[in-house]
Parts: sequence; structure tokens; C-alpha cells
Amino acid sequence: MIVLTVLGGVLTGCASPEATRAGTVVRPTASEKPATTPSRAPETGPPVLAPGPGGLTPVFERRAAGSAVRNGAGAADKVVALTFDADMTADQGPRAAEGERFDNPGLIASLRRLKVPSTVFMTGRWAQEYPDQARSIGTDPLFEIANHSFSHYAFSSPCYGLPTVAEEDMRGEVERAFTAIRRTGARHVVPYFRFPGGCYDDASLKALAPTGVTAVQWDVVSGDAFATDADAVAGQVLEGVKPGSLVVMHCTRSAAPVTDDALRRIVPELRERGYRFVKVSELMRG
Repeated sequence: MIVLTVLGGVLTGCASPEATRAGTVVRPTASEKPATTPSRAPETGPPVLAPGPGGLTPVFERRAAGSAVRNGAGAADKVVALTFDADMTADQGPRAAEGERFDNPGLIASLRRLKVPSTVFMTGRWAQEYPDQARSIGTDPLFEIANHSFSHYAFSSPCYGLPTVAEEDMRGEVERAFTAIRRTGARHVVPYFRFPGGCYDDASLKALAPTGVTAVQWDVVSGDAFATDADAVAGQVLEGVKPGSLVVMHCTRSAAPVTDDALRRIVPELRERGYRFVKVSELMRG
């Protein structure tokens, strides 16, 4: 296990151009066993790391720029994890009632047709609004569902104008989301968490440690949030992917309308380059 402290960095996610974050990062490697005993969260399959140094939630990112994930035989394995944030804030119910679509069934259909294993980071509010889709995704072995909070509010501030969760409510945001997701009948629910906007600090990492989740960031930004040019989104992903990359995209039609079109260019091109698609759980085991 490699443990290091990130003092600052730039990343992008959930409808945001850039984010700067700090915190303790725990990165597993293929050749080293975790210094802590792996544990399993209820109703989940893949192991998670025990809380990091100082009782902080561990944070998983791609190992190092340009490095390859290694398989059991020790050969370089060109793998990439596509992740999709299913965003919906707690107060967007009226907009959904008026017809705004926060889902993207066409995107999920494309992933199935192209046979792309994927991880969907789902808010509890999205699961409540689209329970049939959440159950369909969460019972399909092609997918796994991870936690994106219940309300999609920020866990540190400032964070692109998002309302901020009080520190004492952060744990409840995660637990409430897991409850909402599992109530749909979803079974493939994994103990991973993505901070809304990618925004976090030591206080939020400490607040989430009791939940047993591992926070998952990314190294490739698709730029699909509010984008109108599918080719530009595809080009950005194709330019950024390296062996072991973790890509952030969105499963929200109103906020990311061209993601499905971009995906249908990205997948064949990466396969032509020799890449294999994996879920986050497999990438973490790499």
C-alpha cells in the first residue's frame, strides 16, 4: 500500500471546471498487501480498505501518471474504468415533476449493447426518482452502484455554488443514500463514495470514516457536463486515458446530453487501442 498526503491538485467533475482538494490518499498496489485488514460492507462484494491514517476515509485514485495496472501474470494490462455520476439534488423534485430528466436510459442501453462494465455513482435522490432504473442497473452484473451522497450537496466549501452539508450530517448523507439505493432492490452495491464536485477536506474524510466507504476520485475528466459537442467530449477522454485510468462522466440527460453519443465513439476507439473496460472494484484490486 502506498500512503501519501496530497497537498493540492486540480480535478474536474460533476458539472464543474476545476476543483482543488487536499487529504490523505491511500493507494493499493498489486504487489503489496494492505497494511490494514480488508473489511466488507454489508451487501457488498469487493473488499474496502480500513480507515486511513488518523481515522480518515481512504481515497482511491489512479496510481501514477502513465503507470500500468498489473495482472496476476505480471504483464502490463491496459484497463480503464468508466464511471458515471447519476446526479440529482434533494431539492430538484419539482423540476423532475415538470419534465426535466435527470436519468439517461439511452446511455445505460448503450453500455449494455457495447458490453462495457461500469460503475454508477448514484445519489439517493436519483434512486428515489427512478427506482425501476436503479433496480435494473443494480441487478445487472455488468454494473455496480456506488454512493454519490443523498442530496448531492458539497462536503467542503466553496464547491461550485452547491449547498454545503453540515459536518455532523455528512455521515447521514452517505447512509441515507445507501438506504435509498438498496430499497429499490439493487443488489450490486459497493462501498465506494464520490464527493459531489470532487470537493473534500480532512474534516469530511474524518466524518465519513465510520461509514466504511472508500472515496473514489478520477484522473480523466470527460468534460461532458453541460457539453453540446459529443466529438469534443470523446476527444478529451481519448486524449487523457492511460493504462489504469479512471474516467468521470455523467448519467444525467439534462446536464450531460451528449454523453451517450460520445460513449459510442470512445468505446470502439479504446478497444482498438487494446484497452479492456473494468469496474472500479476490479481496478482497485489491480
